[in-house]
Amino acid sequence: MKQIAVVSGKGGTGKTSIVASLAALSSGRAVYADCDVDAPDLHLILRPQVQESHDFIGIKRAFIDSDKCVQCGSCQESCRFSAIQDFRVDQALCEGCGVCKLVCPAEAVEMKDCLAGHAYISDTRFGPLVHAELFPGEEASGKLVAMVREMARNLAELRHMDLVLIDGSPGIGCPVIASLTGVDLALVATEPTITGEHDLERILGVAAHFGIKTSICINKYDLNPEGAGRIEALAQERGIEVVGRLPYHTSVVEAMVAGQAVVERGGPVAQAMAEMYKRLEEMI
Repeated sequence: MKQIAVVSGKGGTGKTSIVASLAALSSGRAVYADCDVDAPDLHLILRPQVQESHDFIGIKRAFIDSDKCVQCGSCQESCRFSAIQDFRVDQALCEGCGVCKLVCPAEAVEMKDCLAGHAYISDTRFGPLVHAELFPGEEASGKLVAMVREMARNLAELRHMDLVLIDGSPGIGCPVIASLTGVDLALVATEPTITGEHDLERILGVAAHFGIKTSICINKYDLNPEGAGRIEALAQERGIEVVGRLPYHTSVVEAMVAGQAVVERGGPVAQAMAEMYKRLEEMI
């Protein structure tokens, strides 16, 4: 089984549009995993039918037993997040550090598991999708990404599929690292702008740190040929292949409005997507 993660150093580079088209092209052979758990949107195109729901337990949070509490104030004084007022814990402010439990002389504080979201296994017109929803304000997004990836791998093995296609989070933070770790190939979606170039270098640095084989897709490359040229020069310098050059075209917006993958709509971008998919198959 091979795993491809589509990531981007910043948001808005077309990552999810690319994943949706790769899903359409790999229909029947792949499991898809939406690892952008803070703001998932792959489901808007794939329109999944949920088959299974799994609870996600995030960080432990403090709870004060009012029957045991002697109201000494030690927990309130020690909490650096101002989560304890009137000997009650505001769960929205609690960071789960446990210092209140440590300082409580009456052992009135208990750290409890809290429901922080859900992970789902769904069916789509292209095949199975594993996706998740992290509740607003919750922590441990990287842990939820790891859960989604494990479910996707297990599902691929169960259904004898040879590919897991991952829609990663934007940026370079914890959920991105969790999306990238252990994959066979990272496809970095970028765009020929100053911010695109800057954030491309950051995500390439993360991938290099973990020794992950990397390729690049330049989205809307023809809007700024000079910027696209700089990206290609950077890729050549680092020995990274530019596997996709997607032109700017209204078919992308038309596909999004219709809830379709770009390759379902046709046009020059769809053709470029198909060529990129063939190259990715060769690389893995």
